[in-house]
Amino acid sequence: MGASADTTSEQFQPFLPPTLPPEAVAAYTYGFPAPVHPLYEDHSPAYLLLPVYPHHRRLRRRGCCVLPALSASSIISSVFFTLLFASAIFLLWPSDPELSVVRLRLDRFKVAPLPAASIDIAMGLEIEIHNPSFFAIDYNSIVASIFYRGERLCSVTSAGGRVAARGVSYVDADLHLDGIRVLELMIYLIGDLAKGSVPFDTVTEIRGWLRFFFFDVPIKGKTSCMVHVNPNDQTITHQDCYLA
Repeated sequence: MGASADTTSEQFQPFLPPTLPPEAVAAYTYGFPAPVHPLYEDHSPAYLLLPVYPHHRRLRRRGCCVLPALSASSIISSVFFTLLFASAIFLLWPSDPELSVVRLRLDRFKVAPLPAASIDIAMGLEIEIHNPSFFAIDYNSIVASIFYRGERLCSVTSAGGRVAARGVSYVDADLHLDGIRVLELMIYLIGDLAKGSVPFDTVTEIRGWLRFFFFDVPIKGKTSCMVHVNPNDQTITHQDCYLA
């Protein structure tokens, strides 16, 4: 007793996707022959239909992995260029000029005893200005001062000038003390004269500005020298200069 066509179609209908039209089933499914019961050998062969996932789903998964990779490369590039820019600013940022006393000479030294209690001294300095920056420096003036026991005796101001980028310039400064009264320091001066060595300090300062692209950056430099003068032969017996 054979089965009718309607019964056969109802038995094989559950293997088909109920929501897809026939053309979609043909496009996205594969059919494999299935074993047939002997009672239904006179009917058409049965097939087992398996759905196949479309290729566009794989493309979506691959695109999801590409986006984080692009974001990571963008972050690395941003960090690299930031570090490069910071390094350039660090190297190009202007530095203060470096001052040093190249030559120091004593032209005259005389001490007047009491009741005058004064000092006459003439001293010359040759100052070297080194500009370590990659931009030129314009300085207003150079001020050289002389001190005795922490008291400023006199100072001299030289005219301004310009130092080229990564360049060196030389300036002469002459210090003259004519009859400077040091009554309050006379006790110390008498002791130094008895020792045969009178200590002085010279301080040289420079102030100016440097044009850094569109900005004027103030700069300054300072150097000090400790000098010991022999009052008998009027010579410099000791000299020690350093950056202040």
